[in-house]
Amino acid sequence: EDRQAVIEGLADGTIDAIVTDHAPHTIEEKDVEFDAAAPGLVGLETSVGLALTELVHKGRLSLEQLVEKMALRPREILGLRVPEIREGEPANLTFLDPQKEWVVDKMAFKSRSRNTPFHGWKLRGKAAGVFNHGQLYLAEENV
Repeated sequence: EDRQAVIEGLADGTIDAIVTDHAPHTIEEKDVEFDAAAPGLVGLETSVGLALTELVHKGRLSLEQLVEKMALRPREILGLRVPEIREGEPANLTFLDPQKEWVVDKMAFKSRSRNTPFHGWKLRGKAAGVFNHGQLYLAEENV
């Protein structure tokens, strides 16, 4: 019920941003009693795939709405300049493959954390790479 309310809030604009805390705690910080464990989970490596799978491919948001909520609105809310794609501007881009099917494998994460409830989930859509500060970084399977 709560999850559905969040999805409805995203669709109707009540919720205008999607972000991840990306709390990459080590196994030692997480493998303790619940009350003593560091809070959060790794989100950076799964957030785009989960959002594309659960929101875009299920018709709850358009790809444009997802980009707005994940890339543009968070910057606006924080008062950060939204980069423009035009001559003379630094190119900072994320490349998406919205159709790429993959299975979440926590052991393949680049993060120091493996704490995810999504291990084994089949997702459709993934970040294929980024261009940032003059450097191109591609996901390994795209190299």
